[in-house]
Amino acid sequence: MTDTAPQPLPYTGIRVVEFTHMVMGPTCGLLLGDLGAEVIKVEPVAGDDTRRLLGAGAGFYPAFNRNKKSVALDLKTPEGLEAARRLVATADIVSENFRPGTMKKLGLDYDTLRRDNPRLIYVSHKGFLPGPYENRTALDETVQMMGGLAYMTGRPGDPLRAGSSVNDIMGGLFGAIGAMAALRRREQTGEGGEVQSALFENNIFLVAQHMLQYAATGVAADPMPARISSWGIYDVFTVKDGQQIFLAVVSDKQWPVFCRACGLEDLLADTRLATNNDRVRARSWMMPILRERLAARSAAELTALFEQHALPFAPITRPHELFEDPHLVASGGLAPVRMNDGHMAQVPLLPLTIDGVRPPLRLQPPAIGEHTRELLRAAGYAEAQIEAMVAAGAAAATAG
Repeated sequence: MTDTAPQPLPYTGIRVVEFTHMVMGPTCGLLLGDLGAEVIKVEPVAGDDTRRLLGAGAGFYPAFNRNKKSVALDLKTPEGLEAARRLVATADIVSENFRPGTMKKLGLDYDTLRRDNPRLIYVSHKGFLPGPYENRTALDETVQMMGGLAYMTGRPGDPLRAGSSVNDIMGGLFGAIGAMAALRRREQTGEGGEVQSALFENNIFLVAQHMLQYAATGVAADPMPARISSWGIYDVFTVKDGQQIFLAVVSDKQWPVFCRACGLEDLLADTRLATNNDRVRARSWMMPILRERLAARSAAELTALFEQHALPFAPITRPHELFEDPHLVASGGLAPVRMNDGHMAQVPLLPLTIDGVRPPLRLQPPAIGEHTRELLRAAGYAEAQIEAMVAAGAAAATAG
């Protein structure tokens, strides 16, 4: 008889205590929590500031804080700081993303904590790794500007940040990867260690392909909107009723398939377009012809045609439309999530499966101090002590 019982998530039994806010640090805890770790979010008694952001930041908290428990402590009070230290003493991993020096002032830096817990893994998420820039204040957008990504994304003379918090998110992921590597090393040596992840260095990793393009060719990379594409057809087309669709033909095998499917046999017969490199060189006169010939077709018609013939294509989709994406919905890529005001929405899960299953949303993003009492009890506090801390403002609790 085959055992069909679900397997435990890989980091079940690992405890993470995070002192994080915004996106980068919370992303690290999100990944570890989704993979089974118990993640304790230590936040101020007023709560993580991302709970109250408007505009582009309104979705930060529910997007990056599922599968966590909240304990709300005032670290400026002796009682709140002592409670945090007790929690840290039980941790396998501590994660933080505050300005350099902040954790040291609190006595929660790695050098201090490892004296009592040499098995501790300590993850710091910063703007820069140690070096001349390490004390600068960094944001995702600042490192995109100084790290070449904004130059590559925008049109010439118009640097533009990428349309997502790419460095914050990937920096948090690299912090989690470093923590995973340190856990493996701890299995081998019995000792913990310090992991550092940084926005600037993450950004440099993202643009490495453009740096190496220059190293290989001696020609500086052009911004993406002005680049010479490696493929003859790799463009957004405006078609019937002003709709837009991205279409690509990226091999010499795809070219005849594309031409026959779209009724372009005259272009297929044109020897000037025989190879991909020929088509790249011919773009100045070829693309206007293609745009004119395809303009009368609808995006739906081209979608069906390209899908039928296994040609690359993509609709031009706005983020809010993804809630209705048939693949995401059918494949279980979205899970119900509680928003800051309490109403329910959908959130994307991690983009991976383990044994065919997406790591699940086990805990909703917690309310401020939702687990304060539970966690302080487990840390050895008596009920009277907990209530005294709450009454004095050293802690906040929203549940029993």
